[in-house]
Amino acid sequence: MTTESASPSTQLNPPILAAVDGSASSYQAVAWAAVEAGLHNCGLHLVNSMAIQTGFGPGMSLGEADLEWLRKDGERVLTEANRIARTAAPGDEPQITTEVSFELVIPLLIERSAHARMLVVGSRGIGAFQRGLLGSVSTAATHHARCPVAVIHGISAIDAVSASRPVLVGVDGSSNSVAALELAFEEASRRKVGLTALHAWSDASGLDVPVPGWDGAQESAQAVLAESLAGYTERYPDVAVRRILVADRPVRSLLDESANAQLVVVGSHGRGGFTSMVLGSTSNALLHSVEVPMIVVRQH
Repeated sequence: MTTESASPSTQLNPPILAAVDGSASSYQAVAWAAVEAGLHNCGLHLVNSMAIQTGFGPGMSLGEADLEWLRKDGERVLTEANRIARTAAPGDEPQITTEVSFELVIPLLIERSAHARMLVVGSRGIGAFQRGLLGSVSTAATHHARCPVAVIHGISAIDAVSASRPVLVGVDGSSNSVAALELAFEEASRRKVGLTALHAWSDASGLDVPVPGWDGAQESAQAVLAESLAGYTERYPDVAVRRILVADRPVRSLLDESANAQLVVVGSHGRGGFTSMVLGSTSNALLHSVEVPMIVVRQH
């Protein structure tokens, strides 16, 4: 059972999809999503799931009066989310549609993500009986969504002070890294800021002396970064690029540099340094540690 003002799949220009559960974190995600929709000149679709997170929807155990109460509560949450979205993007106010659903939130968002430009979720939810924890939702979404997923952390998501900071992207030469670079350059261009491309090429951090083969590995890492960035200067001449090559773990390097960024972009999977580290572990670790908005990009 679903009630909605418009379906995202009916729009030619895919909308930003934002999950709302009434928590402060989800409202911060809505504010960020509204600004993002304005940057991309697309719609914003707000989704609220009222399903009980037990594997069964409330329609299987609750009466009509209870269902009606849940529906009205969901509409109340979306009304507030709509107000927040319009306040966050007054100059570039997107077309906003809303949806109250009794489908379980994770499969609902994964299904809707097939018709979205980006899925935006908060890092934490309220965990009430009628709603799932957004923390588990954000983890599931980054693994299974069919579009890029933005996870919004704390008040920094709508902090105007950070608006001049660059976009930070993790680079490792994999196909997912290419997809992350594409999105990161576009975001930096639309935000009119620079881009920081970071390649962490070794998990052997903290060494005082080079290990055997160090010079060759370093040269290879320099080549990976150069090849990954080739062509983007011509395509995005308005984006100033800062390159960072560091012999350290990707998680620690990206986390440290995120303090100087307004947005972090990583691929969902990739390859690492000496140990062929999977970037999936990097994105998972960063998901719950960075304090700025983070976008995880999956290569299709």
